[in-house]
Amino acid sequence: MQLISMFFLGKNKSQKTLIFFLAIWFLFNILQASCTGLHPDEAYYWVYSQFLAFGYFDHPPMVAVFIKAGSFINNTLGLRLFTCVSNLLSIYLLWLIVKKYKANVYVFVTLFTSVLLFHIYGFITTPDAPLFFFAVLFLYVYQQYVQNDKLFIAIALGLIAAALLYSKYHGILLLFFILISNFKLFKRPSFYILITVALIVFAPHIYWQYQNNYPSLQYHLVDRSAEPYELNFTLQYILTFILMSGPLTGWLLLLHASKQKYRDDIFLRSLKFTFYGIFIFFFLSTFKGEVQAHWPLIGFIPVLLLATINLSHNGFFWQKKWIKILFTINIILIVGCRLLIMAPYANLKKIRFIADFNGYDTWAQQIKSYAKNYPIIFLDGFQDPSLYNYYTQSTKGFDYDSYSYRKTQYETFSLEDSIRNRRAYFLDTKSHQNPNQDTITIQKGTYYGLWLDGVRMYQKVNFTAQNQSQKWKPKQTKTINFKIQNPYNQAIDFTNNKQKYTCSLRYVLQKDGEIYSVQNLNSTFNHIKIPANGDAIIALKIKSPAEAGNYKYFISIQTQPFAGSRNSGMLKMNVN
Repeated sequence: MQLISMFFLGKNKSQKTLIFFLAIWFLFNILQASCTGLHPDEAYYWVYSQFLAFGYFDHPPMVAVFIKAGSFINNTLGLRLFTCVSNLLSIYLLWLIVKKYKANVYVFVTLFTSVLLFHIYGFITTPDAPLFFFAVLFLYVYQQYVQNDKLFIAIALGLIAAALLYSKYHGILLLFFILISNFKLFKRPSFYILITVALIVFAPHIYWQYQNNYPSLQYHLVDRSAEPYELNFTLQYILTFILMSGPLTGWLLLLHASKQKYRDDIFLRSLKFTFYGIFIFFFLSTFKGEVQAHWPLIGFIPVLLLATINLSHNGFFWQKKWIKILFTINIILIVGCRLLIMAPYANLKKIRFIADFNGYDTWAQQIKSYAKNYPIIFLDGFQDPSLYNYYTQSTKGFDYDSYSYRKTQYETFSLEDSIRNRRAYFLDTKSHQNPNQDTITIQKGTYYGLWLDGVRMYQKVNFTAQNQSQKWKPKQTKTINFKIQNPYNQAIDFTNNKQKYTCSLRYVLQKDGEIYSVQNLNSTFNHIKIPANGDAIIALKIKSPAEAGNYKYFISIQTQPFAGSRNSGMLKMNVN
């Protein structure tokens, strides 16, 4: 107690306030991390951590490292531990950044606590958690680099830039907007060392992409089809951006962040560029589809910093009583929602955002009582198999993604190898229309289970077009040669002779992100045999639709009882 007293007595009022806030914030996050069930996305990244690699289908690997690092604690706290710790460090670094502008600690604490998105990533572990930390760390070190062109600072920035990109690809936006805000960086020899360090450290991920045919680029830039534009996409994005800044006070933060002038301050200029740049980037993205609320996360960091600096020197913040009341109610609302997630009341768990965090431990054990210790196949979605894996502490759950869904990391995990040609339990929310199926009514709904003997699936088999043609005429038939790659360590064939589950080949047309048609392909496919890790060439006759327009198509292998998987990348078909 004497040491604690001496510690606090040696600090000024601002420092004591900050330390008190950090302690309360950290303890609250630890409590929430311990007492709140996993969000489905967190469970997915936990499965990542069971197969550590330099890359994954959807994201870079830093989130898996965060989870693995806390795995010595075998519960939800362990999974979220490094998020809680890194978030605490982030707040302190943010304070050090604004402290140089003589910011008021009360303004800083109030504004930070009022940002809804900062609460979410105070304890939830997704790629956004390390992204937030390394974005803040980058800005903190960049502030030093602007003032001191020193080699060790440049090297540190290079390492942090690589860590930022290892966290989430959105990190490139922060680097880009900072770069265009300060072209004088190109005159510094140390800047080229910074770039070299970042590229060397990030090279293993680039090599992983090359080895795996660039799955992340294919998914994010090609396979994700643009949706027909709806005004609602743009309006929802603007409203969500304001609400995530603070349900009641977000507009005030954005207003005062925009009011803060940078004059000759290069660092403040970089914050302005990042704030506006990220907002505009995702605004333009709404013309291609819906923007999720957390995507602009790193844009909220400069909003906080600029608003804190502006309001610290603006009496308006303190003179208006309604401002204090508004911020108080805003924070109470956010904290109240966080407490509700942890609430054990059954009626509250019927609310969607609360239900996502509750009941999956019981759900997993109920399903396991039917599947026993056998692999279990879920349909179209990484969430359920991931939650099942986490709450049974296994990797028995597998996601079969049909052509109407999208690819996930489950297509590249080694889990499929442990299921093919073996006995497994196929679980779906729709009836299998089979008299031997189980009907399972549990807390999360009704499921239908079916035993499969000798599972036949080829999700990893990949078709690559050898002579792709983008320009087509209506109802035109073209012969496209495809290379079929067998990634398995055993030979495969597509014959239906003496097979319990038949196999067929199709091509699926998409238009405006929706399935347009599904067409069967020639039967020569069923005569193909491919040796282990080998390949074969097949000529397929593809016919374009009668209606003109821009389409995409892909190849699908269908095996009973599944609908068929995606077995190629998206191929463009422009019909005129």
